[in-house]
Amino acid sequence: MVQAYILVQADVGTASRVAREVSALAGVTQAEDVTGPYDVIVRAEAQDVDDLGRDVISPIQSIDGVTRTLTCPVVHL
Repeated sequence: MVQAYILVQADVGTASRVAREVSALAGVTQAEDVTGPYDVIVRAEAQDVDDLGRDVISPIQSIDGVTRTLTCPVVHL
């Protein structure tokens, strides 16, 4: 199982809607609109990195208003 935080930048005024749409996606365990350099922070999980990209990250990037994402995989050191 791969877990990641996905930091999302969105167009002005769209963060709440983007967070709602993202939270409905399979693999997303949490999506919160926040302040700062990113507008939405997402916690997601998938079977492997390929599934994460295909099933979670790609659908997030296709949401209207999303301008950029940064994926931070969780590691257990």
